[in-house]
Amino acid sequence: MENNIYHLQYALDTFYFLMCGALVMWMAAGFSMLEAGLVRTKNTAEILTKNVALYAISCIMYLVIGYDIMYDGGLFLSSVVVGDGYVGETLKSFAEQADFTGDSIYSGASDFFFQVVFVATAMSIVSGAVCERMKLWAFLLFAVVMTGFIYPMEGAWTWNGADVFGLYNLGDLGFSDFAGSGIVHMAGAAAALAGVLLLGARKGKYGKNGEIKAIPGANLPLATLGTFILWMGWFGFNGGSVLKLGDIANANAVAMVFLNTNAAAAGGAIAALMVARILYGKADLTMLLNGALAGLVAITAEPSTPSPLQATIFGAMGGVLVVFSILAIDKMKIDDPVGAISVHGVCGFLGLMLVPVTNGDVSFSGQLIGAATIFAWVFSTSLIVWFVIKMVMGIRVSEEDEYQGVDLSECGMEAYPEFTNK
Repeated sequence: MENNIYHLQYALDTFYFLMCGALVMWMAAGFSMLEAGLVRTKNTAEILTKNVALYAISCIMYLVIGYDIMYDGGLFLSSVVVGDGYVGETLKSFAEQADFTGDSIYSGASDFFFQVVFVATAMSIVSGAVCERMKLWAFLLFAVVMTGFIYPMEGAWTWNGADVFGLYNLGDLGFSDFAGSGIVHMAGAAAALAGVLLLGARKGKYGKNGEIKAIPGANLPLATLGTFILWMGWFGFNGGSVLKLGDIANANAVAMVFLNTNAAAAGGAIAALMVARILYGKADLTMLLNGALAGLVAITAEPSTPSPLQATIFGAMGGVLVVFSILAIDKMKIDDPVGAISVHGVCGFLGLMLVPVTNGDVSFSGQLIGAATIFAWVFSTSLIVWFVIKMVMGIRVSEEDEYQGVDLSECGMEAYPEFTNK
């Protein structure tokens, strides 16, 4: 009888894990629609190509090497170079990871699937920040390194609990990131920032006298659809991070995570809308959309311990912060067409720093050290990779191709050919 209960719990937990992973995979569609709506028509086909291709690259690279690095203690050099192990050791038999003892109550294959869609999410953040002027193949080459090495290494130090280069352990310092405000979102933003700094701004974005020129997106209905898809997918992102469902305590935890995730998004959206109304005298749709996403990012580091009211407040803090962050980054002439660095980077850091407010087992110092570790690693390694790619093949399209649109130069087709002057 007891064995049958474990069988049922195993099946339920595995099914829940897989469905949450599918929801997170659906976020790839959300990023695609959001970014396609916020770029100009002449760059739409290319941004969609990037999002589909980066998802496929993430799945392959994480399967071949990334998962092994992340959950074999991050011992990339010893496993591959020195020869203590071999790539794929962690993945050699998912069946061995599945048991009914209660220690591992879901399939190892479901764990990989859930993890791989997180990798793709981190890479999706990069695509929006560098859009409209980056070479497609340079971006895809960076995606190979980001998903196969850069992300898995910092994932090993955080979610797998490995020592950071043998120097210190973030868990021992009181660091916690429940679903990835820092590990996924801030990491993606750090990689994006490194690329944007080397890439430069779009032509015409900043005037000679320092004035900032708005470059409106072509399809705000599509951007709105993308935001709602991301909002929906976030229930899998945060809810799946509970890891289990098949007992009373975890079922209640999942329900609380869903409730708080939704409350934070709502708080972020309304707060950003109100700030935009105060600043501009108008209801700014793009700020509203980014506010909802900022609230979601802010609650991701710890959606299980706050009360619903606290979650709403935390989300609202993200919604306020993202508006001022977008304006500040623009003033620094860092061209981020979709606001990804502010939404995922600045608000990801906010999310990490809010964890100790409701979780007494976490320290502010541990969160600071963890955030600094993630940012320093991802930013520095990304900067090196972007620079090498720039030296080898270049990362920016020509001025003429940028003017005509990267749809034609990179993809040889247009997303809206009927609008082209013949």
